[in-house]
Amino acid sequence: MAKLILMRHGESVWNKKNLFTGWVDVPLSDKGMQEAVKGGKKIKDIPIDIIFMSTLIRAQITGFLAMMQHHTTKTLVVKHEEGRLSKWGNIYNDETKEDIIDVYFSWHLNERMYGELQGNNKDEMRAKFGKEQVHIWRRSFDTAPPNGESLKMTAERTVPYFEEKILPHLDNNKNVFIAAHGNSLRSIVMFLDKLSGDEVVKLEIPTGEPIIYEYENKKFVRKTKI
Repeated sequence: MAKLILMRHGESVWNKKNLFTGWVDVPLSDKGMQEAVKGGKKIKDIPIDIIFMSTLIRAQITGFLAMMQHHTTKTLVVKHEEGRLSKWGNIYNDETKEDIIDVYFSWHLNERMYGELQGNNKDEMRAKFGKEQVHIWRRSFDTAPPNGESLKMTAERTVPYFEEKILPHLDNNKNVFIAAHGNSLRSIVMFLDKLSGDEVVKLEIPTGEPIIYEYENKKFVRKTKI
């Protein structure tokens, strides 16, 4: 039985400042790093075969901090799929290859892009556009903020990537760890739990808290306890 571990990044410096972040590539706050470590300790005994992260640094810091708590003795190696690193970063020793955990970065797992809200204070945007409008931009399924993505649009890039690149590893009985974001993970959970658009907008993904699924016979079952 394969396991899928989802973890939203810990608090970022812009979460702390109450700013819309989206694709702006900001790091974790001190609290966020502590959340990543705490989350990592909860999964330290679960074997992990392959890791996927978004291309944004807050998810990557979360993933690596979490794995620093893990009991594995294997080395995490980032597998670059384009550019010079994809050609020059090869390993030429079979024994060494057996002693690594592959890590892949993909923009498909990035946070929802918040368009012209990015960098703005959430309370100031509520004062400018009204609480109801900002709530619609943040929580509706198919309404996007100005020049940004809706949750529906996010799911249209996240779910196909999950099905094409991640699901085959689960089918091969590999345990997968994904470090990503509230909305990209929300869209994946929507797919796994077969949620409607109305249901998924009410779903909360806590920071730094592992969500674990068991996968067998093409079915996902969420574990209630770690």
